[in-house]
Formats: sequence, structure tokens, C-alpha cells
Amino acid sequence: MAEQAQERVTIVGDGQMGVVMAAMLAERGVPATVWGPFPEAIRALAASRRSPRLPGLALPAAIRFEPDARTALADATLAVNAVPTQFVRAAWKDAAAHLAAGVPVVSVTKGIEDGTLLRPSEVIAQAVPQAGGARRVAVLSGPTIAAELAARLPATMVSASADAELAERVQRTFSLPWLRIYTNHDVVGVEIAGAAKNVVALAAGMVDGLGLGSNAKSALLARGLAEIVRLGTALGARPETFFGIAGVGDLATTCFSPEGRNRSCGEAIGRGESLASYLARTDSVVEGVATSHALLALASRHGVDMPIVRAVESILFHGKTPAEAIRDLMGREARAERVG
Repeated sequence: MAEQAQERVTIVGDGQMGVVMAAMLAERGVPATVWGPFPEAIRALAASRRSPRLPGLALPAAIRFEPDARTALADATLAVNAVPTQFVRAAWKDAAAHLAAGVPVVSVTKGIEDGTLLRPSEVIAQAVPQAGGARRVAVLSGPTIAAELAARLPATMVSASADAELAERVQRTFSLPWLRIYTNHDVVGVEIAGAAKNVVALAAGMVDGLGLGSNAKSALLARGLAEIVRLGTALGARPETFFGIAGVGDLATTCFSPEGRNRSCGEAIGRGESLASYLARTDSVVEGVATSHALLALASRHGVDMPIVRAVESILFHGKTPAEAIRDLMGREARAERVG
């Protein structure tokens, strides 16, 4: 316990995952500070000790909510990025200067940055530089619905980093009796799996919204996984990563959980609601929307065929209906099954 208490962790991002991770650290006795780019939201959390996105979670008094980035990051020995992918650069623009050299960043963000087509760890490396060398970055990922973590239900995650010592350090810091963390060095595979599963989950929700049944949904997951493996291996990831916790484990949770934001968005679209209407009535970021566009561009860059991702992107941005997309997918030329 003494080893963990030596860490002082600052979490950048006050969304569901950010506050849940702060609560997890408090349970370990690890000093945790939460900072976000909107000071009033941070002050509201400090006053109420409740997150409107996780109303059942009482935030321990030990968690410090700090509206000033300089103060929040001043004494951190480890920083956690819990900001959605498309907002990472903006959130760190001024805050990065207050993070000391040598302090690693742990990313729990899942997506691909639109435009640059960079993974979250690559965005962080650019957005949070340090003099004298590259910032060390780890990725913490897996099937982790925030509400279930808040309820302390059994879960697993993967701590991935090219730096084995950092991966193990993150593993020690965040492990709990109900949260088992494995280490991995395949950062590319873990991040591609985390990004792509959100797009497949949008498709899974559309299947639910259309009432197409379990056979169709299971087939979608299997073929969606094949697409993820193809892209990941083209980028240098290990195939086995996609059949582990950060791969098929996270994919299944996101596609089946009624609380999954991407699946819920897809279900609404499958029932006839427009994307604009759904986004207007939710206070959560649906990562798979922007990621579908970025992922398709990344696949095109590397010559990888991703028909399910292409179908989702065409529904979200080009006016194709879910029914038309399903018809096109089912009408593709018959061929032998291949994964990867």
C-alpha cells in the first residue's frame, strides 16, 4: 500500500471515466486530483460530490477537484488523460506547460483524431511534449462501462506501453480486488481495438433498432472483429491482441451493454431518428461518430477493406439508410471466411 500512496495522480477530464478513476484511486488510498477545461463544472463536482452522468456514485472526500490547471498538475507523479479524442489537443493546450518533465501520461481515451488520423497516445505525445525527449505514455483500456466500475462490479483492463516498467506501474496503481489489470506492449493493437469497436457498436445498435435479431448481431460482431484485425495488423499490431480483453472483450461489452453510448446512438438511428437529433439530446460524446470517418480514412491510406465501417460512415455522413446498408452488406460477393 505504501508504494501506491507515493503516486499523486491528476486526471485531466471530468466525464464518467475521469470521475470513476478518481474514485478507484481514492479506494486505493492514492491521492487523486481531477481537473477539466471547464472550471464551473469542476467547482460543481467539488461542491456536490456527485456527477450528473453517474448519479449513483458518491465521490469520496479524498478526491480533490481543482479548477486551476497549474495547481492541479503541479505535484503530479502520473497524469491520466480522460478527455474524448477529438478534444485532447484543446484540453491540453495550456495545461501541458504545467506537467513536469518525466511525468508519464496514461490515456483512457478511445478513438482516432479526425484529420490527423492519429491514435490518442500519438496525439498526447504531440500535445504534451517535454524538453529533452519524448513524453512517456501508457494506454489503459478494456471492457469498462463506467456505471459498472462505479458499482465495483468485476472487470478487467489492459495496461499497454512500449515501456514495460510504466505498464507495470500503471497496473500496480489502478489494480483493485474487483479490477484485474494485465500488461501488454502492443499499444497500436490496444488503441485500434478501442477505437474501432465504437464504430462496430454503432452498427450493432442499428441492428437492434431495426429489430434484426441475435443472429444478425452476432454475425456483425464477428465480421466487425475481422475488419479490426485487418486494419490493426496492417498498422503493425499483434493479431492476438484483438482476441483478448482490449479486443473482443471490449467489443462485446460495447455492442451489448444497454448503457453503451455508441450502441444506444446506433439503436436510435436504426429506429429512424437522425444523428443530429440524437446528438442534440445527449450530454455524452459519442466517440464512434467522428471515429468512423477517421477510421475509414486510415483504412483507405493502408489499403484495408472495412465494409462495415464504410457502411456506418455512409449512414452517418452521406444519407444512406440503415436498411440500405444492410442490404448492400448482405449482397456482397460470397467468399471464404477470413479473419485478418
